[in-house]
Amino acid sequence: MFFLYRLLTYLVLIVSPLIIFYRLIIGKEDSKRYLEKFSLNSYERPKGNLIWFHGSSVGEVLSVIPIIKELEKHKKIKKILITSSTLSSSKVVSKLNLKKTIHQFYPIDNYYITSKFLNHWQPNLVVFLESEIWPVMIENIKKNNIPLLLVNGRITRKSFNNWKKLLPNTKRIFEQFDKCFVQNDETFKYLKILGAKNISKIGNLKFIEDKEELKNTRRLRKFEFLKQRKIWCASSTHEGEEKICMDAHKILKKKHKGLLTIIIPRHVERISNIIDMAKKENLNFLLHSKSSKINKETDIYLVDTYGETKNFYKKTDLTFMGGSIARYKKGGQNPLEAIRFNNKILYGPNIQNFKEIYYFLSKNNLAFRFNNKNQLISMLNLFLNKKTYNLKNFHKVNQLGSNILKKTLEEIIVYI
Repeated sequence: MFFLYRLLTYLVLIVSPLIIFYRLIIGKEDSKRYLEKFSLNSYERPKGNLIWFHGSSVGEVLSVIPIIKELEKHKKIKKILITSSTLSSSKVVSKLNLKKTIHQFYPIDNYYITSKFLNHWQPNLVVFLESEIWPVMIENIKKNNIPLLLVNGRITRKSFNNWKKLLPNTKRIFEQFDKCFVQNDETFKYLKILGAKNISKIGNLKFIEDKEELKNTRRLRKFEFLKQRKIWCASSTHEGEEKICMDAHKILKKKHKGLLTIIIPRHVERISNIIDMAKKENLNFLLHSKSSKINKETDIYLVDTYGETKNFYKKTDLTFMGGSIARYKKGGQNPLEAIRFNNKILYGPNIQNFKEIYYFLSKNNLAFRFNNKNQLISMLNLFLNKKTYNLKNFHKVNQLGSNILKKTLEEIIVYI
């Protein structure tokens, strides 16, 4: 199996220029940095201890930033390398105030390319995040006797079933990790079957609060006069969910004068379809990218930019979290950023990607499940009328995050 995989990576390498060229055309690659994916690196390797973190995209990268900020204070660590695969994640890192950390795009998982990458960076410790399992890179890391950790490990039932088909070959991959720190019991069980040897459950890094980022949420002047309006937010929405939210708004605005619904689609490139939908529903809408101010006639405020979601959470205390009632089951979206701004969460039945998070929040009366549109409307109506909630429950989330941060740092520092 491993031989066939390595052979496949050479075939991918042959066609990769065409793939990257196409991605450049559609705006999914950085025109100045795409060569990093072939290990043509943009920076020289600095002297001293270097820790390398790798996460696939924005979610994984953001989850590890509080840990990176703490590790930057460690005198023994001279540099931190963070890699990811997506353009959006690179943009997120570039906006952060990190002093010792540099970003590169993750290289193609080919023997020659990964060897070149490791020879250049020579990391003293490698940390893969969540479900980033790259067989060739892992093999080369261990050939170089570099400690390898899996942090915030997450294996879904679907990915487990796929890996399980390849047993016992998968054991050759998973047994290479020096230690796996997992975010839930399900992953603990799956990794044990797949051959990981040293597994520990710490908890989900996404519970960790980045206090600096919370302070840096900017003031939205457009919202200064909205104190008298009732507002709710539909965040990270997928296809089919915007229509449900617009239907809910049309019913609720009859009961709640001056109601404003903020819709933040998960994928901004869908905005033209959402605009057409708002027009069809005869709803007054305003785009965030426009300079126009919200007026009393505005029904829907459409956020057509990336990276500003938390600024809107700051202006409301009630959020429907998308991906949970989408036409095609998406598995939900992470609700914790909204929780950090004291938002109550409403969510649908499809939250398999974040089951333990939603269980914790529901147990503490911070998140509330509905099964259909009518139940969503009823819940919105209830919470738009009732503004009181217990801040102690929100503090429980922050306390859990602090404990996870402390434990994770203690475990990582052992390998430095």
